[in-house]
Amino acid sequence: METNFQALVIDDEPQVREFVSAVLQGEDWAVTQSGSAEDAFAKLGEAKWSVVFCDVMLGGADGFAVLRRFKEELPETKVVLMTGHGSAAGALDATAFGAYDYLLKPFGPEELQSLSRALREQLTNRPQRLSLRSGKRDSDIDLIGRSHAFIEVMKQVGRVAATNLPVLLTGESGTGKELVAAALHQRSGRADKAFVAVNCGAIPAELIESELFGHTKGSFTGADRDRCGLWEEADGGTVFLDEITETTLSFQVKLLRVLQQREIRRVGSNQTRRVDVRVLAASNRDVEAEVRAGRFRNDLFYRLNAVSIALPPLRDRREDIPPLAQVFADRVYSLNPTVRFSPEAVTLLERYPWPGNVRELENAVVRAAAMCDGIIRVQDLPERIRGYRAEPGPTNLEEIADASEQEWPQLSEIEGRYVARVLQYTHGNKQAASRVLGVDRKTLDRMIKRHHIDFHRRGNGDHAVSTQEAA
Repeated sequence: METNFQALVIDDEPQVREFVSAVLQGEDWAVTQSGSAEDAFAKLGEAKWSVVFCDVMLGGADGFAVLRRFKEELPETKVVLMTGHGSAAGALDATAFGAYDYLLKPFGPEELQSLSRALREQLTNRPQRLSLRSGKRDSDIDLIGRSHAFIEVMKQVGRVAATNLPVLLTGESGTGKELVAAALHQRSGRADKAFVAVNCGAIPAELIESELFGHTKGSFTGADRDRCGLWEEADGGTVFLDEITETTLSFQVKLLRVLQQREIRRVGSNQTRRVDVRVLAASNRDVEAEVRAGRFRNDLFYRLNAVSIALPPLRDRREDIPPLAQVFADRVYSLNPTVRFSPEAVTLLERYPWPGNVRELENAVVRAAAMCDGIIRVQDLPERIRGYRAEPGPTNLEEIADASEQEWPQLSEIEGRYVARVLQYTHGNKQAASRVLGVDRKTLDRMIKRHHIDFHRRGNGDHAVSTQEAA
């Protein structure tokens, strides 16, 4: 069968080029090979390339440079990036910047054949216009992960980021829904505008309308002045409605109208205001079950659910636990990030089911890093992790627990050091420190006073110290 489909395969490993080329030729593609990005750039005008398969790590310019160049000069060309060092952030950037797919090596002929047929179907029946966005992105967003499950999620995020479609994020508590929402915003055309995150479950039902849409002076007791809401603050940007299923049915009616009309009305006002925002929503509940139970409006669900992305729990992406844990440990000692994990501690972290997901992992690691001597060992981890026995491993926890010959510090000393480290981690933010410690603000203030913890800023970073640590 004669073909008009031209494929360019770029990889500095000849065996990979030959393998990909052979599979594509078997699928009736006309294939040309290149061993470098520079050679591929020289071939840019030689054909109307239908697809480019390119390795991310090349000797000279990398695969992302190839992606940018081809999308700028041949915007209809599909680009598939291939990598043996896949990461969630790489998958997100690849798809957000216009890549058709992000393939993890090693891959087999069946995967390539399936991709080839999908490409031919699109090129024949549904041509797409893809454009490279040069929008600014926040390099501080942490998207740590290399598991297949998380990379697939990031590919979805990258593909939908540049659109204005509403996105519904679902997943258990602590899976990083707000982090993904922020990534969607930062890879969109709204990245230079505000990203406003609202925890709907934390706002009293009688105040949520005023909080989001604003109010006029005298509209209710305590409204002593006109006030714009968070929706207006986000004009041109993105609103993230976390725990959307915690809202009341009466508020859902008003929210639906705002989404449909793209205008808001402050509480107590008859005047409407046009506001341009993209809406992202999230819930840790089964939203469809909430609809069936009559607790969430069906029409609002369909309005928010233009795209649905389900975030996997941490127990389904266990290979991401060690790199995540290392990042959290390094942040505790931001001025001297030398914390490491013993192999036995890593084994326990990987074995534990993490019902609280990434948030629980962060809290456990922060606690352990604050109390360790530079190496996080089994005894530094919380008891619930040390005591988890569903899958017994080679570590003799009983022997460690009975190590009575060791010199243990007093509990008050550990508490003082721990609170000081957490304050350093949160840069002195007591509200954030209270959440990490699992105590209220008054209890935290008593701890600070009891241990004489002094928090202050230095030229090269924050520093918190207790009297025990100073001694």
